[in-house]
Amino acid sequence: MSNLTPVIKSIQDIMRQDSGVDGDAQRISQLTWLLFLKVFDALEEELELTRDHYQSPIPEAMRWRNWAANPEGMTGEALLDFVDNQLFATLKSLSADPARNPRGYVVRGVFEDAYNYMKSGHLLRQVVNKLNAIDFNRQAERHQFNDLYEKILRDLQSAGNAGEFYTPRAVTQFMVDMTNPQLGESVMDPATGTGGFLVCAIEHLRKQVHNAEQEAVLQNSIRGFEKKQMPHMLCVTNLLLHGIEVPSQIVHDNTLARPLRDYAAADRVNVILTNPPFGGIEEPGIEAGFPADVRTKETADLFLVLIQHLLKPGGRAAVVLPDGFLFGEGVKARIKEQLLQHCNLHTIVRLPNGVFAPYTGIKTNLLFFTKGQPTQHIWYYEHPYPQGVKNYNKTKPIRIEEFDAEKAWWGTEADGFAARVENERAWKVSIEQIKAANWNLDQKNPHVGEQTSHDPEVLLADYARLQSEAQALRDELKGILAQSLAKTAASA
Repeated sequence: MSNLTPVIKSIQDIMRQDSGVDGDAQRISQLTWLLFLKVFDALEEELELTRDHYQSPIPEAMRWRNWAANPEGMTGEALLDFVDNQLFATLKSLSADPARNPRGYVVRGVFEDAYNYMKSGHLLRQVVNKLNAIDFNRQAERHQFNDLYEKILRDLQSAGNAGEFYTPRAVTQFMVDMTNPQLGESVMDPATGTGGFLVCAIEHLRKQVHNAEQEAVLQNSIRGFEKKQMPHMLCVTNLLLHGIEVPSQIVHDNTLARPLRDYAAADRVNVILTNPPFGGIEEPGIEAGFPADVRTKETADLFLVLIQHLLKPGGRAAVVLPDGFLFGEGVKARIKEQLLQHCNLHTIVRLPNGVFAPYTGIKTNLLFFTKGQPTQHIWYYEHPYPQGVKNYNKTKPIRIEEFDAEKAWWGTEADGFAARVENERAWKVSIEQIKAANWNLDQKNPHVGEQTSHDPEVLLADYARLQSEAQALRDELKGILAQSLAKTAASA
């Protein structure tokens, strides 16, 4: 089977005929749990060949091969009754703990909030038969499926809502390349989404693997948390496809819900790569788990506090953050002050508009920092559009080759990035300047003339500032008028 895209398209067309499936998000959620079971079964086939006495954590009747694989098998009401009343009930209640039965734990975690939306057993059988046309055991097809999976994830994200952005592959790749995780180091994404950063890190680490022992080290070095059920399921499937046999370290949970003081030394990691949800507000009570001086309901701000806390001394992080964080005041300023005291924020790469199009037009930045030394100065690098491009979009996304200039300029942290030089894209700002600007990290490129911003957040902030300045002038004039009227009255 040479091209998988039509298969996925035809599956979505079948689902559109089903009265129970409403909209893209439900279609993809439905496709995801089916895909998970199909992929899991294909990987079990491999394990049965390569491991003596392999035992599946899934009861025999519930395994894909025994209810789904036969195209003439169960259909209609019988299939619907089996899926709704047996399959889901069994998988949601698997007795599994991460130490004794990690595979069962993964399956249960994937299904705990999953749901079968389809109401027609006949249409469900058609979908299952289409999926059976894909052979996940053939290496070439597996590789092709990874590409297709990325495409499904992108489509899913456009069906998602604000704040849930698919991080473009070029951006995750650049962040992984620059933090350069080494085999034996632990790598975490505290808001994994569909697993883009972790997959990139796995591919980076796998190049360092040359024997079974090293592969075992890799298997244990990836950690993640995802609060929402569907991205969690997509992430676990993504990791299975990328050779992580038991992704039990991808936890279906909100990392922010655990009080900061409850994280012990064993929870700390060497490398954190993440694009935390921004613009989101956490549920009441979450901020109570954070120190009083940095309490806020803003998700991205809390994540930045958490990331600093979760890094081991000497640990490295690369984080995607919006412009609003850079120039934000109040709690944001305190969070930045603490970040610069405890970590060396050595580089901020400023991305142009549209990198996350069509999901958001917000301007974003990549922050790179290392825990353990205070910041002395910050290097900024303004990432330009490629020649002839005015904006990125779905068909013309940002490409990894565009980061070649940054990579050539980067240098090494060991010598304090001594080789870095200023140019029309790169400049350096001292900690004194940042402090004097009340921890404002939105430092403009001095090599470029005054730029007009079209960022709605900036425009609104400017508008509010001008409004308050105008109001102050009006109040001043009123005062002067009142005084002179009083004087006139007195002398009359």
